[in-house]
Amino acid sequence: MILNRYERMIAKRYLLPGKGEGFIFLVAAISLAAVALGVAALIIVMSVMNGFRAELFDKIVGLNGHAIVQGYEGRLSNWQQIADAARKTPGVTSATPLIEQPLMASANGRVEGILIRGMRMEDLRANQVLNTNVKSGSFAAITPDSGRVAIGSRLAEMLGAFVGSEISLISPEGRSTPVGTVPRIVSYQVGAIFEVGVYDYDKAFVVMPIQDAQTLLMMGDEVGMIEIQSTDPDNVGEIVAPLAPLVRGRGILVDWRQMNSALFEALEIERIAMFVVLSLIVLVAVFNILSSLIMLVRAKTRDIAILRTMGASRQGLMKVFVTVGVIIGSLGIVLGLILGAIFLFFRQGVVDFIQLVTGQNLWDPSVRFLSELPSKTDPVEVATIVGTALVLSFLATLYPAWKAASTDPVQVLRYE
Repeated sequence: MILNRYERMIAKRYLLPGKGEGFIFLVAAISLAAVALGVAALIIVMSVMNGFRAELFDKIVGLNGHAIVQGYEGRLSNWQQIADAARKTPGVTSATPLIEQPLMASANGRVEGILIRGMRMEDLRANQVLNTNVKSGSFAAITPDSGRVAIGSRLAEMLGAFVGSEISLISPEGRSTPVGTVPRIVSYQVGAIFEVGVYDYDKAFVVMPIQDAQTLLMMGDEVGMIEIQSTDPDNVGEIVAPLAPLVRGRGILVDWRQMNSALFEALEIERIAMFVVLSLIVLVAVFNILSSLIMLVRAKTRDIAILRTMGASRQGLMKVFVTVGVIIGSLGIVLGLILGAIFLFFRQGVVDFIQLVTGQNLWDPSVRFLSELPSKTDPVEVATIVGTALVLSFLATLYPAWKAASTDPVQVLRYE
């Protein structure tokens, strides 16, 4: 929309408060602030929800892979054949044998449910999710037959364990006696404590070499599952589909969506719902722009009539009032982008401050899975939010602009 010199002058004049127009200016300022808050709220909430999903995906998939072949009853015999076939499948980058088994752990008179994870040493050393989140100790100390294990930070707190202390793992697969099966109890030393940031893992995982896990569970050369990584997580189902006939009768083949379907579907539904609800804030702000422009047109009816008698065209007057409304909306959008960026940068500090003031735990990791408030801003979503706000601001200007352009100077100035 191109304005000539006099139209730009009039638009600039109408954007600034004139004598007796303080209330109109106040309504316009409130409209600008409302647009800013709506845009900022949308950007903040969508970024946090995207970050929440991305963090969960990275950490869950980093520990569980894009797909797994799970053996029946937690045992997968002749697993080398499946692993070799998986590695030769197009799109598969790795196929890693694992053992996962729920057991009990005891230390300092406390007993907790755990999930032991047995991993080959080369896979343990290459796992970035574990190796980059060590709080104390070192994974270098976790070697076969060393009698050392790594445990999650929350589990260490619950058991009162620390690096160098001993914990006992209790397996129901024990030896048979005349009075029944006696549980197998084996003591290990804590060699490392890690915190991946997912509460359910930090409170349950005990990581050990796969040979030690096989000995503890008396599994021989068997494993519990094969973890598969692919080049495209979104299409991993199609990638691993050729393995289904080989797995049939020996175990089940599931991908990350099936393993965490309820969680990720709930996140997606909540994300869409929050976008729709928070968009109403922008809509309300746009109605404020509409009302402020209507008030401005009524206040400037005499000026508009004079401009019409001086030769101002209807199209020119429409452009003036559309420009005024779009500028108010645009300034609100820019302010909203700045507010959203500032909040996201200091997000954890804001949460900590609110917790300090209110005394409430707003980010309980036992409820929200992650230990810190995440954020991931999607440029496409930000562009969509900005575009939506601009379009709504433009639409809100059409009726007031049309009313201004349709002003009849003869009727207005008849009694002047």
